[in-house]
Parts: sequence; structure tokens; C-alpha cells
Amino acid sequence: MISSVLPTYSRAPLSFVSGQGSWLIEADGRRFLDLGAGIAVNALGHAHPALVEALTAQAGTLWHTSNLYQIPQQQALADKLVDNSFADTVFFTNSGTESCELAVKMARKYFYDKGQPERVEIITFSGSFHGRSSAGIAAAGSEKMTTGFGPLLPGFVHLDFGDHEALQAAITEKTAGILVEPVQGEGGIRPLPDACLKGLRDLCDEHGILMMLDEVQCGVGRTGKLFAHEWAGVGPDIMMVAKGIGGGFPLGAVLATEEAASGMTAGTHGSTYGGNPLGCAVGNAVIDIVADPAFLAEVNRKAGLLRQKLEGLIASHPDVFEEVRGSGLMLGIKCKAVNADVVKAGYDAEVITVPAADNVIRLLPALNISDDEIAEAVTRLDRAATSLGA
Repeated sequence: MISSVLPTYSRAPLSFVSGQGSWLIEADGRRFLDLGAGIAVNALGHAHPALVEALTAQAGTLWHTSNLYQIPQQQALADKLVDNSFADTVFFTNSGTESCELAVKMARKYFYDKGQPERVEIITFSGSFHGRSSAGIAAAGSEKMTTGFGPLLPGFVHLDFGDHEALQAAITEKTAGILVEPVQGEGGIRPLPDACLKGLRDLCDEHGILMMLDEVQCGVGRTGKLFAHEWAGVGPDIMMVAKGIGGGFPLGAVLATEEAASGMTAGTHGSTYGGNPLGCAVGNAVIDIVADPAFLAEVNRKAGLLRQKLEGLIASHPDVFEEVRGSGLMLGIKCKAVNADVVKAGYDAEVITVPAADNVIRLLPALNISDDEIAEAVTRLDRAATSLGA
């Protein structure tokens, strides 16, 4: 008999009843050090006081109206994002997948309004992940995600990750934009080098097409900058964010320049729940904390500490681990053992990691994880690796 919860996930035999900072707690009191953060969602850990206060205060006044009306919390959050980014305007969604849908529509509508309706193609790369909607799976082009779902949304050109010559050749009079994650998450924590992001910006400018960045997983402080592309010193035309911006509350956004967003006039897009007072109240609290330069400096310091300890861990277990890679507190360990086995051994050692492609385990801790928790996390990973080598 099928479960009352549609079984689209192969769930671990864990069930948490509460969370405190970087810790998840089961009903029997067993405590797990959380290096997954809900797959980079809980940017400030579990039950952060500022987020709890923002949510509960808003819940006592107003939950939902409609985007037919002014929403002060939404306006405040949009202003903060514009003030702290390349963008001139923001549309709020409920998830990264929804953000992808709008980004695709925005790029195509831009060229339609410019008298170039043939420009509908968007170039994407192997190993990418842009959500599970029809547009999202078509954009990524992974056979694992697309098999059995019938005709895909057309207009996506898929290239091998890092193939610069193929990228040059793929740009035609039908190209609307290039969509890339500055750091691939599901693809195995693969950062795009700064020089490549700069080159991508130059290439888009040369051909008059849009640079589109998916920062759903790598954005909102995860790499030690508010947004990952800032390390390269360039800005996109359109950017998708979600996950960390809500700190655990469903919230996403598309940020864009005035020019790139020029086709999105009244009636061209909408969302019932996007930018609701509850989500934006939490989002404001998140950005108030994460956008602080002192906070981001701490993310970078902690990232260096964690990476140093992981290098030692890898040296101690060369039969289990191969290398550490990533940016900031978006790190991956490429495994020699099967990554799923490492994740399961972590459960026994009471530490949570997340599998990814290329036989990688992801470490995506809360951005405010403490030094002591970093040390304890690596101790538990050491215990997990030791059990695999036994």
C-alpha cells in the first residue's frame, strides 16, 4: 500500500522534533550536529531568536493579503536586497524552482519586447540543478530527472561544465541568456572560477545576451559574500535566490537590473503567496544579520577553520576521503568510499551531511556555527570514517 505521503523521497530513518542552532534533536533526546542545514536553507541554524521573534510578531498581526495590495514587509526586503546587490528590482517567490520559472520568462520576454522574439534559447551546463518544475528539469537536462515526463519545455542548450570552446560556439541569434550556478550544489560542489565568471560576463556583453545566475544554494552569505558572484567582481542581469534567504521559511526571489526586467509589466507574472508578510518578515531578519560585513567576515574565518580541519580528516582517512572543495561554508568532500555509505555512517556518529553528484558529501552548516561545533563536527566525521574502515 502506498504511503499517505507520496514516496518521492528515499527518507533516512531519522525524525527530528526540535532544533537548536546547529543541532537537531530526536524525540528520545538524541542530538545530531547538523552540517546540512536543510540543504543550505537554515542559514542561521534552527530557532534563531531574531527569526523566531520576527515570525511570531508578524503572525500575531497579519499573515496574508495579496499582491493586489502594498505589502510593507515586502517593500522593506526588496529595498534591502537592492541596496546590497547589483539589482534594481525584485520579485518574490516561495522557492528556488519558482525563481527559475520567472528567470526564464523574464529573459525571453526581454527579447520579445526588443523585437527579437527568436531569442528564446538559454544555455545551461551539465551537473546543474534548477529545480523540479517542467522548466527546471528542462534547464538542467539531467536524464535522471527528465525520464518519463514526456516532452520537455524546449529552448535549452546543454553544454559540458567548463567547456569554453563549446560555449562560444553555442551562442547564436536564438540565444537569450546563459544560466549558471557560481557554485554547483547538487552537481558536487563545483565552483566556477572567478576568471570564468568574468569571462562569462564579457561574453554576454559581447553578444548582447543576458547573464543569469542561480544562487539558490550558494547565495545569501554561504560563500562568505552576500552573493557568490561578488568574489569575481561582476554582476549578472538576472539572479535567482531562495533557501537561505528565508532562514527556514519558504521564500525565494528573482533579482534583476531595470533593463533585464523591462518586459515584466503588470499582468505578465504573479504569485498568490510570493512576498507574503510572514515570509518577508523573516527574510528581513535574515538579511539584517547576514548582510553585515562583520558577520560575513566571520563566515570566512569559520570556513577557513573548517577547511583546515577537513584537510586533516582527509589525510587521516585516505581510503575514505579524497579531497575537499567548495567556497566558504559551502564545502564538499569527494569520497573514495561510496558517498551514501559515508552519509549513513554519519548518522550513526550523529552528524548530518548531504550527498551530491560526483561521489561527494556536502557540508552546508549554519553560517553562525561555533568554533567548538566545527571541531565537534570533524570529530564525528572522523568517527564515521573510522567505522567505514573497520
